[in-house]
Amino acid sequence: MEHDITTTTGAEHDITTTTGAEHDMTTATTGAEHDITDVAAVERDGTTATTEGSATPAAVPEGYALRPVPYVSVPPDVWAVARAFAAVLDETMPPPIRTITRAVDRLGPARARAVLGQALTVEAQGGLTLPDGRRRTPGGVFFHLVRASDEISREDKDYIFPRQGGRLKRAGGTGTPAVPAPAAPAPVAWTDATFRALARQLQQDPGRATTVKITVIGRPGAIVEQGQVVAVALVSEKVPDLPKGLPEPAAGTRYTVFVARKQWAKVAEALAADPEDAAIIEGYAALDARVEGIAVYATSATTKRLQAAKRATTTAATP
Repeated sequence: MEHDITTTTGAEHDITTTTGAEHDMTTATTGAEHDITDVAAVERDGTTATTEGSATPAAVPEGYALRPVPYVSVPPDVWAVARAFAAVLDETMPPPIRTITRAVDRLGPARARAVLGQALTVEAQGGLTLPDGRRRTPGGVFFHLVRASDEISREDKDYIFPRQGGRLKRAGGTGTPAVPAPAAPAPVAWTDATFRALARQLQQDPGRATTVKITVIGRPGAIVEQGQVVAVALVSEKVPDLPKGLPEPAAGTRYTVFVARKQWAKVAEALAADPEDAAIIEGYAALDARVEGIAVYATSATTKRLQAAKRATTTAATP
């Protein structure tokens, strides 16, 4: 699911960067193997069976189903390729990165890279939509193609997308009942008083943010040039789908974006050439009363079309 405006805290990565080192999609690294979670293995009589040094699950006894287990190791070369795939697909969250890792491990880098190329081609041609009409993310297109492929066996798909559940059950039977989930906490009434009280509590001992990055996506209206700086304003009217229980953010937030003239030149040219294109601006954000909203100081600026073309070029250049 794509959100027009997102804020993240943490390290920044480009298309070929993995944590602590740079890799392309064919690089094999050396070092300790990496653990991934939510992979398929077999549990019997309450004991989880994992395989050491490989992401291949243990043999499934007849009449048993697959289920997730906490940790299964993958070789470092698989991990490096998977992280490169995740960067190309703009996937930064652990669950989709783990799914990509399982796909590379099960299919092998060559087969997985072929699916990645198909996904980027589909994305460059307009992408795919979900049943509700929203556009799939590039990672979502990749996962859809894996699920829909007739060349990938059901066993491989079950490994890449492990079934969720409680305790292991015999196929076709009732099995051992799942352990009841703990009761969910009562919903919070997010009133103005709730926000004020929360702010007072948090201000007593605030943490320190080492990195803050905001991404603003959209088409600007008025453009004002000030020397070597271009300023544009965008207003966020659409509230994205958020996890259940979160307070609903206020709509109509104003973002005043400051971009270096040199960075803006290529964006302005692309937006003028395609009325359906949208700017993608990343940078540092700060609440600023002088602009009556949030000021964004751009560190990078591109557009959706330019970004898609860059991905396609990167994929084509990969042996």
